[in-house]
Amino acid sequence: MVDKLKIAKVEDVQVLAGGEISVVTLHLTPHHLILIQAPPRLPLGASPPKRPAKPKEIWIAYPLISLCTYRPTPPTSSTSSSLRLRCRDYRFVTLNFIDDKQARDVFESLKACSCKLRDIENLHAFNYKPPGPENDINGWEVYDAKAEWKRQGISDKGVDRGWRISRINIDYGFSPTYPALLPVPSSISDNTLNYAGRYRSRVRIPVLTYLHPINNCSITRSSQPLAGLRGNRSIQDEKLVSACFSASPPGGDTDFNSSTTSRTSPASSQVELELPTADDEFDTERLEDEMIASSTLEIVTDKPVVYGAQQHNLIVDARPTVNALAMQAVGLGSENMDHYKFATKAYLGIDNIHVMRESLNKVIEAIKDSDISKSPPNRDLLAKSGWIKHITGILDGASLIARQVGIQHSHVLIHCSDGWDRTSQLSALAQLLLDPYYRTIDGFMVLIEKDWLSFGHMFQLRCGFLSSDKWFKVQNDALAGSAIQPGGSGDGRSDAIENALLSAKRFFNKSSQNSDPISESDGEVLAEDAPKAKRDSAKDTQATKLNDLSPVFHQFLDATYQLLRQFPTRFEFNERFLRRLYYHLYSCQYGTFLYNNEKARLDAKVQERTHSVWGYFLSRRGDFTNLEYDGGEIDDNIRGKERLIFPRLDKVRWWNEVFNRTEEEMNGPSNAVTERYLAPSPSNSNVGVGHGVLTGVETAYSTLTAKSTLTRDASSDDSGPFTSLREGIAGLGIGRGRGAAGTSAGSGGKSPANGDLKDLEVEMQ
Repeated sequence: MVDKLKIAKVEDVQVLAGGEISVVTLHLTPHHLILIQAPPRLPLGASPPKRPAKPKEIWIAYPLISLCTYRPTPPTSSTSSSLRLRCRDYRFVTLNFIDDKQARDVFESLKACSCKLRDIENLHAFNYKPPGPENDINGWEVYDAKAEWKRQGISDKGVDRGWRISRINIDYGFSPTYPALLPVPSSISDNTLNYAGRYRSRVRIPVLTYLHPINNCSITRSSQPLAGLRGNRSIQDEKLVSACFSASPPGGDTDFNSSTTSRTSPASSQVELELPTADDEFDTERLEDEMIASSTLEIVTDKPVVYGAQQHNLIVDARPTVNALAMQAVGLGSENMDHYKFATKAYLGIDNIHVMRESLNKVIEAIKDSDISKSPPNRDLLAKSGWIKHITGILDGASLIARQVGIQHSHVLIHCSDGWDRTSQLSALAQLLLDPYYRTIDGFMVLIEKDWLSFGHMFQLRCGFLSSDKWFKVQNDALAGSAIQPGGSGDGRSDAIENALLSAKRFFNKSSQNSDPISESDGEVLAEDAPKAKRDSAKDTQATKLNDLSPVFHQFLDATYQLLRQFPTRFEFNERFLRRLYYHLYSCQYGTFLYNNEKARLDAKVQERTHSVWGYFLSRRGDFTNLEYDGGEIDDNIRGKERLIFPRLDKVRWWNEVFNRTEEEMNGPSNAVTERYLAPSPSNSNVGVGHGVLTGVETAYSTLTAKSTLTRDASSDDSGPFTSLREGIAGLGIGRGRGAAGTSAGSGGKSPANGDLKDLEVEMQ
């Protein structure tokens, strides 16, 4: 790494940060850019302090650099050459150099140590040596899959709670992106799993991620089914999902009259149900519950009944309805509820990775000038970004799942496209709402290990640890003092209308015979797709693909912050814990988030060659402990001590600390323009249910929306594999009618005539 540095030290560099100017000495190490500012000189005649002031240091890990713009100037110019850095932790720094050659050497060194590494093994994690206290803690021991499943009541030697640990994937040969140990219903054999896997994208079959300790209801997760235009089905998959929704202990194994389990809904549930009024966001929750309840079939079972709750087993498709239908064109799609009559399906309308990436880019556009100016961010641009809307939608979806499990005593299966982005967000957040254990420091670490790392969220793909050449730019025609556009649209992704029309055209014209193989991009194709041969070259297998980047884990941490902010006594960790976790996601100082799945980390021997980020936090536990934490005491009879927590969606705010801004700057009084963008307008008043994230509910017999009910006769001529596709085409606004969930095209239900054409984008390859 040292040989990649063209220069190691530069003195007298002028720095602009936070609208203030200072002079520093730059030090370039193999893994960090260090800015050192000498302490101020003492006035003449002043006595020196007892403790000499220490130099101020700013360390910037190279993977944190998301844009570096070099502006050279000729020797005859009176303007200094400069570098402008945008970092992933939302620090913006401008460096002005006396000598243009020094500026160029620093630029080339930063580029060589960032996007020229070629291999993950050249990152800092493989060379980092932690200090003593941290070195004494083995962070890799935080998570043990068998121990976590045993904590949930599932083990080979324990009482059969309806689930077993399958070892069908012990060598990762069954599903390379899944964990080695898969909790599945006890009634399902590995042979059935093998056949069921052929019906799920990337063989990511429905498996257990959470079992409620009181009512024994489950949260399972999977990828989308391979339904396709022909309406393919799998008896084994149907059997597996049915078993997931009916797995429970024999009648004698659970004492329903015990002190921990009653025949009525928990008091916390009753309290939450009394809170809603027509004037707050809980009206949305009431409408969602009513829609699901009105579409649910009566379930006949001989198993113990938890009185006070009616079971509404739910399949949650996190995608917008039209996106899910469009995937049928390439052999994927969503469940045909004619074959899953024991459940109800809900579409949540959570946008895909590309929409989320563009949303964050707009946030960056609003705050990008914080290095050269002390002015507050552009509040109008912040509102236009839709970031708060997206965080609110994710929390709303997680609340829906938590209510089904914790209040309605029902089972839930979650999936999106491949089941590693939106599925991980919803699954993990729902468990935070349901289980106080995951609100502790250790439990939160276990939750991330289980639902994000083991279940194969593609951190390397979504975060781009090896950077990109496109993030290092030379701006020869820049004027001194002119603003650089950190969120520039140099790759053509800004033309939303062109991309939307192209996606729609491909949806209608591409046949299943010539469809492209699925990429890692959560199912969406954009206009700038590169030729396949070039993208798949061996030397680029670890290279950053800009179209696959997305702030998926950032959104999870942001949503967790919202819960912490609203329930400050219910979490053991503090806000700084979340912020530092976000920092180390990109610092590449630890091996925890490297690679894309459990198998890849095992093959790279990450646990033997790197240190876990959990050692960093555990060795500094006091710094990250919430002083307001109530100790995790649970009493469903005392308000504020209930097991369940539910966010108030109208209280979602900007996480100003992570964006390095003040509370007043990000969450201060809103102006009229901001309110207009945030408030629902008459043209999109049909977005979801009561403006919530739920956009449609479907059973074998009916499709419901907030304003309509479509009744389907399974024996009619109109039923069949192409019916939902025809309805989906109608939902796109081409002709008349509504989609399979009764909503208009796009996330949020807007029609192309009234809404942004970007809502037309579909998730297909």
